[in-house]
Amino acid sequence: MEGIVLVGGGGHCKAVIDVIRKEGKFEIIGIVDSHLPAGSLVLDVEVIGDDSNLLELSKKVQNFHITVGQIQSNTIRKKLATQLLDLNVKLPNIISPIANISYYSSIGKGITVMHQATIQAESQIGDFTIINDHALVEHEVQIGRFCHISTGAIINGNVMIGDNVFIGSGAVIVQGVKIPNGSFIKANQLVK
Repeated sequence: MEGIVLVGGGGHCKAVIDVIRKEGKFEIIGIVDSHLPAGSLVLDVEVIGDDSNLLELSKKVQNFHITVGQIQSNTIRKKLATQLLDLNVKLPNIISPIANISYYSSIGKGITVMHQATIQAESQIGDFTIINDHALVEHEVQIGRFCHISTGAIINGNVMIGDNVFIGSGAVIVQGVKIPNGSFIKANQLVK
């Protein structure tokens, strides 16, 4: 089993740890977080350093996954992605074994797909995007880079979502809508 380092130790990290354990593809080496002391635990995973340790760790471990969440801003996620890309490490997708992803869909790198999310045929998911628990991405949807589709959100067919977009929990995006870059859709909002 290959090792992986998680970058970010907050609430999103806890959810991702659970997905990784269920997926069974990676052994979690530890967590890098600039706000938690080395040696502390997030669930049962040790914090092994902060962002300044990424270069050193990249010489020992090939796989990294950004586990900083995204609500108000994705600035930290983007900064970390740039750092990791510069280190030329692998940025595998973390996909729950109880998510439903169409064989005919296309997903980028560094993506997180949580429990019971669904991605339907001919949908395209951009790099470093989070598809959270119970989110539904219908057929022929295009989602850009660094987006967060929150729990229970429904993205209907042929929707186009730009980069850096946050879709809140329970939001419904009606078929064929175009969401511009940087949009923030509130929880339970209907967009038509």
